[in-house]
Amino acid sequence: MSKPLTWTDANRHYLQAALARLRRQLQGKGAAPVDGEDGVDGEDGRLRSLAEGMERPPALLALQETFGLSPFEGDLLLLVAGPELETSFANTLTELRGEARDRGEPTITFSFALERLEDGHWSALSPEGPLRRWRMLEISGERGIAPLTGGSLRIDERILHYLTGVDYLDERLRGWVEPVNGGLDITSSQARLAQRIAAVWTRSAGTGQTLPVVELSGPGKQARRALAAAVCDELGLGLHQALVSFLPTGATELEGLMRLWQRESALSSSALYLEVGDGDEEDQQRLGALQRLLDGVRGPVFVGTRERLRGTGRPVLSFSLELPAATEQLELWREVLGPQRAYNLDGQLEKLAAQFRLGLTSLVAATEEALGEVAGEGEETGEDTEALATALWKASRRQARPALGHLAQRIPPLATWDDIVLPEHQLAALRQIAVHARQRATVYEQWGFGARSNRGLGIGALFAGTSGTGKTMAAEVLANELQLDLYRIDLAAIISKYIGETEKNLRRVFDAAEAGGAILLFDEADALFGKRSEVKDSHDRYANIEVSYLLQRMEAYGGLAILTSNRKSSLDHAFLRRLRFVVEFPFPDAAARSEIWRRIFPPQTPTEGLDLRRLGQLGVAGGNIRNIALGAAFRAAEAERSVSMADVRRSAELEYLKLEKPLSEAELRGWSS
Repeated sequence: MSKPLTWTDANRHYLQAALARLRRQLQGKGAAPVDGEDGVDGEDGRLRSLAEGMERPPALLALQETFGLSPFEGDLLLLVAGPELETSFANTLTELRGEARDRGEPTITFSFALERLEDGHWSALSPEGPLRRWRMLEISGERGIAPLTGGSLRIDERILHYLTGVDYLDERLRGWVEPVNGGLDITSSQARLAQRIAAVWTRSAGTGQTLPVVELSGPGKQARRALAAAVCDELGLGLHQALVSFLPTGATELEGLMRLWQRESALSSSALYLEVGDGDEEDQQRLGALQRLLDGVRGPVFVGTRERLRGTGRPVLSFSLELPAATEQLELWREVLGPQRAYNLDGQLEKLAAQFRLGLTSLVAATEEALGEVAGEGEETGEDTEALATALWKASRRQARPALGHLAQRIPPLATWDDIVLPEHQLAALRQIAVHARQRATVYEQWGFGARSNRGLGIGALFAGTSGTGKTMAAEVLANELQLDLYRIDLAAIISKYIGETEKNLRRVFDAAEAGGAILLFDEADALFGKRSEVKDSHDRYANIEVSYLLQRMEAYGGLAILTSNRKSSLDHAFLRRLRFVVEFPFPDAAARSEIWRRIFPPQTPTEGLDLRRLGQLGVAGGNIRNIALGAAFRAAEAERSVSMADVRRSAELEYLKLEKPLSEAELRGWSS
C-alpha cells in the first residue's frame, strides 16, 4: 500500500499539473500533448482531483481565493512564476518568445499574456487590482518599450515561496513584527475571556462585517499578549507582535507597511498584536500612525494598552484584564505545587494568595525559584514546610516587584519595632495598620465585607509630624513586619505642569504596585496633597482633579499607601476623612529622647561614659539624634577610641549649626566641657 502524500508533496504535484495546463494554453489548444499529457479538459479534471485529495487547498488555489484573483490573474501569476519553478517551462517560454528575445524584449510581458492566455483583461494590471495592490507582481520598464504592456514582469519572492509551500515572515517586515510563540500560560478566567473574544470574531466573520479591533487593557503586558495568543489558538490563527513605538510616521512608508502586513496576515493566517507603551513620548508621537493603521488594516488586530483608544473609525471592543483574585491565585498555587506540597502548605498558601496577585507565568517562576532555593539548602523539597513557605513568599515578592523606574525608590526595610520610639498610643495605631494589611483578605473576601462595597477597601494612612520624628522609620517597620517592599514615591517626578500628566504618573505607580501590594510612601506629600483650592482658574480645577484621582486610587488600592506630612493642618478635611488611619508623630520629650539615645548606637559600637539622661536634654528629634550619633562615631573612629560625651557634643554643635539653632546652656547642663 502506497504511503499517503504529505501536503507539501501534493502541492508540488498540483503546481506541476497547473504548469502543464498553462503550457498547453500558451502553445494553443491545437498543440499536441507532451509526454503523454492529457488534453486541456483532462488536465482540468486532474487538477480538481488533486485538490480534492489534499488535506487543505493547494497554495495556488488558496492564493486565488484569499485575494480574489480572476482566472486570468491566477494564470498570469503562474506564468511569471513558471520559469522559477521549472526549467522546462522556462525553455517553452524561450521557444515561444524567441523572436522577441532576439529583439532584446523581456521574456514575459503583459502584452504576451494578453495574447496567449484566455479571458485576458486590462484591469489585471491596474494599481488597485490584487496583483499590484498586494505587490505580487512587479513591472520593470525599459527604454523604448511601453512601460505597462511591454515591461518585464517579475513575481514577488514571498509569493513565489508561498506557492511552493514554504512559509516565512517577509523580510521587509522583520524588525517591525515578530512571531509570538503559542502555549503562553493563562488563568481559567482569562481562558473564558479568550473564548468570548474568539466567538465575537467568528460571528463578525460569518456576517461579512469588518472584524472589530480587540483592545486589551489592564496591568501586565505579558498577560495581555498571552490572552491574545489564546484567542488565536481558539481560532487556529498565528500571532505576530509589534510595538507602536516602531511604527513609521511617514504616510508613504506607513501605507507600504500596512499593505505588506495585510498580505502577510492573509498568507500566514495571522493576527497582529500591537503594544502601546506606558505613555512615553515616543509612543504618543505615533498614536496618529496607530489610528491610520487600525483604519486601514482589515485583518484581526489586538491592541494592548492601559488607556482606551479614541478616534478610530473601526469598531473597537475593549476588554479589561484583571490580575487573578485571591481564590483563583489559591487554585493556581495548588495546581503548580502539586497535591502533596499544597496539602503541607495549607494555611500558608492562603496568605500567599491573599497578598500577591501574580500571573500564571510569574507564579510558576516563583515556585521554581523557591523549590530551587530550598533544595539548594539541603532540604528535602516539600518536607520542611516553614522553609518552603518562606522561600515562596520571598520569590513571590521578587516576582511582583513593580517596575517604577524614575518614579519611585525602593527602600530596604531594615528598621524593626525595637528601633522606633513612640508613645504607646502611636505604637498601637501602627500595630493596627499591620493587622489591617495582614487580615484584609479574611475580612474582605472570606467574611464578605468586600462584597458589600468596593469603596474604602484600600488602607490609607497619614503620618503627620515634624521632620525627624520617625515617620519614614515607621513605614520601614511596617514593611519589615509584613515582609513587603517599601517604595518612596518621588514627587518631583510625579507632579507635572502638563494637564493630565500627574494623574497618569499616579496611575502608573498604583498599577505597577498592585501585583505585590507593595507599601507606597508618599514622603512630604504636602506639595501634592494640600488643601483643595477654591476654583479660580483652570489650573485650580485641574489641581483638584489630581487630588480627587489620588483619593480614588488610594481607596481602590489593594495594599497600604502612606502619606507623610510636616503640616497636617494643610490637608483638606475631606481628604482626611477618606484615610483609614491618621497617626500623629509628636516631638519626643526628654524621656523619649533618652530612650532614642539608648537604642541609637549598635551593640558593636564601642562607647565610654555616655550619660543617657544628659543626652536626652538635647532638644532635637530622632532624625537629628541619628545624625549626631553618626558624626560622633566617625570622630571617635578617626581618633581610634570609644565614642564619648565629648564626641557627641562636638557632633551636636555641627548639627545645631546646620539647623541654624543655638545649643543652649540648659541642654548642656551637667556635661563636662
